Amino acid sequence: MSEPESQELGITESKEYATGEWFAEVVKKAKLADYAPMGGFIVTRPRGYALWEGIQDHLDGWFKDTGVKNAYFPMFIPERYLEREKDIVEGFDPEVAWVTEAGNEELDERLAVRPTSESIITPFMSQWIRSHRDLPMRVNQWCSVVRWEATDTKPFFRTKEFLWQEGHTAHQDGEAAWEETMRRLEQYRQLHEEVLAMPVLEGRKPEHDKFPGAHTTAAIQPLMPDGRALQAATSHYLGDGFAEAFDMTYVDRDENEHVAHTTSWGLSWRALGGMVMTHSDDQGLVLPPALAPEQVVVVPIWQEDTQEEVLDYAADLAAELDEAGLRVELDDRDERNPGFKFNEWELYGVPLRIEVGPHEVEDGEATLVHRPDGESVVESRDGIASTVEEHLDTVFAKLYAAAEEHLEENVREAESRNELLGTIGQHGGYVKTGWCGDEACETEIKDQIAAEIVMVPLDRDEDPIQETCAICGDEATETAYFAKSY
Repeated sequence: MSEPESQELGITESKEYATGEWFAEVVKKAKLADYAPMGGFIVTRPRGYALWEGIQDHLDGWFKDTGVKNAYFPMFIPERYLEREKDIVEGFDPEVAWVTEAGNEELDERLAVRPTSESIITPFMSQWIRSHRDLPMRVNQWCSVVRWEATDTKPFFRTKEFLWQEGHTAHQDGEAAWEETMRRLEQYRQLHEEVLAMPVLEGRKPEHDKFPGAHTTAAIQPLMPDGRALQAATSHYLGDGFAEAFDMTYVDRDENEHVAHTTSWGLSWRALGGMVMTHSDDQGLVLPPALAPEQVVVVPIWQEDTQEEVLDYAADLAAELDEAGLRVELDDRDERNPGFKFNEWELYGVPLRIEVGPHEVEDGEATLVHRPDGESVVESRDGIASTVEEHLDTVFAKLYAAAEEHLEENVREAESRNELLGTIGQHGGYVKTGWCGDEACETEIKDQIAAEIVMVPLDRDEDPIQETCAICGDEATETAYFAKSY
């Protein structure tokens, strides 16, 4: 491999010591994204978009299995629509991008580029709902939103425009709406733990940090390798406030008119950023098998006198894997040597590499190499498809186990203000402590070490882990999870 090729493929930054720079280098060299000419935006390359499509495929099927129908609403929201829900305006005003001109003419009314879509979706749902027979109503859209608050761009973590899905539902009462809220939170947990190989914590946001206008905001929180929390997905029980603002009512069996209860829930490509940062290493991208565009790469290794038989053997093996429904790539390029190919596919994060040389052909075998740790196993060629599936399951288990160990080792407790500050400062991760419920106590910690309350327990009746607030000493009303976060 020539020096320019080595530099192009190699990751020069350290995940442990320069996580931010390392992450940006992995994203770029693994061909997931490039920076756009406008600050705060990225260009998603085909390999990166394929990962987002994988997330879409899983979630979209689960949504539809539970009664959700996809729709699409305009990206522009009239200002008067936003103003009907004052909490939305107040909560997003610093982040809203406005369109004031079209061509050479000034618009009669400003149009907001959607920061979220409650204010455009709820009015139409209110038109479509007339009686209890129309409920529950569940719609979802896959789209992009714009929030003009990102200053320090990190691909997939924080950009001014990002891709996401947002679901919106209406129900007869609060109990049904809360069940919906928890159903979507569970699907987000399932995606992270069963597809992305990322264990998470579940909780709700404190009152001062919930979605504007919501009754309750629930969230899942994985932990990044640098000890920072990541709010990976949220599900909001909105109560009847949005329904009242947009006159969403229905006639019940008693022939009386009632206000509906609504929910909204969303997951963005931040999940991709979390997955890349969690599993990848100093050799490049590492992908869980369920999401990898190529699950297996077959690399034939030959000399001139064995080329034909090795290539035929490798092609037959790859074809068998393809017929079994596995996503397989046969790398039979003759202008690249095997070492270059190994490095390139490691950089791209392919979970499993199969090496085929003259010895494998002679013995009817294949050498399987796991991406996460380089473990190499020689297996029989017979039944190779089922063998490969078993190895992919093993790769997934390795990824999940490592992430689970990291999470479990980095949830700690603190009983005092100094212990809280010291624990976060030294170790990062999540620190549980008693909290009185006063935002001022969080602000004090945030001002000193840039850590905040990322969640409290979902169960509002759960007793706090301590009797007093670690910051002010007043009676604790609940347990707070402090962390530095993305």
